Amino acid sequence: MFFEFSKIAGYLVSPVHMLLALGFSLTFWPQVTKRSASFRLIQFLLAILLSMLILPIGNELLVPLETRFTAPAQLPEQVDGIIVLGGAVDEVVSGGQGYLSVNGEAERLMAPVSLLRLYPSARLVLTGGSGSLNPGPFKESDKVRPFWRDAIVDRGQVLYEEASRNTHENAVFTRDLVKPKAGEKWLLVTSAAHMPRSMGLFRKAGFDVIAYPVAFKSTGKDGQWYVPRTAGAALGNIESAVHEYVGLWVYYQTGRIDNLFPAPLDK
Repeated sequence: MFFEFSKIAGYLVSPVHMLLALGFSLTFWPQVTKRSASFRLIQFLLAILLSMLILPIGNELLVPLETRFTAPAQLPEQVDGIIVLGGAVDEVVSGGQGYLSVNGEAERLMAPVSLLRLYPSARLVLTGGSGSLNPGPFKESDKVRPFWRDAIVDRGQVLYEEASRNTHENAVFTRDLVKPKAGEKWLLVTSAAHMPRSMGLFRKAGFDVIAYPVAFKSTGKDGQWYVPRTAGAALGNIESAVHEYVGLWVYYQTGRIDNLFPAPLDK
């Protein structure tokens, strides 16, 4: 039930969805005498929406998330395993077109290409079934397998965890799959903005991992004017950031992570 609720709530709390829904509802204000007030409110909401498109709001929201965990200045000499969180594949388009279609998180799938050159004996795990509330017949791994084989990443040694539906399950199911031993070093590959929540969940699951963030979308600096070229990207950055902040709060309130905003252990 938590999974279904989180997906529906995540859609409803989207800033764009809330603004557009409220603005649309105000056009049906029943009292004629208040109609002018309703339209002024609509103008205000549209002004907010416009500011989301032309101001670096997404960058400011993403910077704290993307800079919370950084990749080690010097990677370990030996790594026992590499965990790649799913979420880089557009399941609907991939299923309809019959070939791999990726989204803005595609760097998650590319990272192992270079990492396995450094650590050829490391175990590689892709974790993630379907994060859709209404999953289709295809899983992310169905399209990643041939891609990684063509890229000479998968030589038959890759493990695919296909049951998890969210990051909490990613952590728990991957832990149960690989059964990490004390002292082993595992890299966790996911999008930079998603790393704080992911690290908190893996820690809660008792799985000690090393952050390896990819797919950055901010400049990494506060106060730097940066507006994405397209409206979709500008709004997407805001929605991605809000999704993570809401996810952190919900996971903290439900006891799935121990800290509201997980940080590196040396901080």
